[in-house]
Amino acid sequence: MKQLTPNMAVKDVRKSVEYYVDNFGFKLAMAVDEDESFVNDKLVDAKEYIWANVMNGEVGIMFQRVDSFKEDVGDFFDTLGSSASFYIEVEDVDVLHDSVKDHVEIHKDIETTGYGMREFYVKDPNGYILAFAQQIS
Repeated sequence: MKQLTPNMAVKDVRKSVEYYVDNFGFKLAMAVDEDESFVNDKLVDAKEYIWANVMNGEVGIMFQRVDSFKEDVGDFFDTLGSSASFYIEVEDVDVLHDSVKDHVEIHKDIETTGYGMREFYVKDPNGYILAFAQQIS
């Protein structure tokens, strides 16, 4: 195995991309418009998107509009479930927390755990939980 990149079903691909770019320093790697005729690394105002991939270092996340996601997975969509949170290790969790705390929904405030991690959780606009963490020496 080489890499794991979650593909999240979302209502609005553009809004999801902008949230991750604006708040967490991700960069848009690729976006596909709803006609599947336009693939680019920039969002164009006049376009609606069905899929995009953002990256920050080695961390990648894909966003796929719900209707397109349903097309890909078929009848399984209604029985799919996600009890997952996405745990992302960062260089300086306190700096990240301070830079986003007034702009995102904090789900669990920053704390140092008994297992040696300093972490906080956010809830993104689609309801996904992201944990940002740093191992404490």
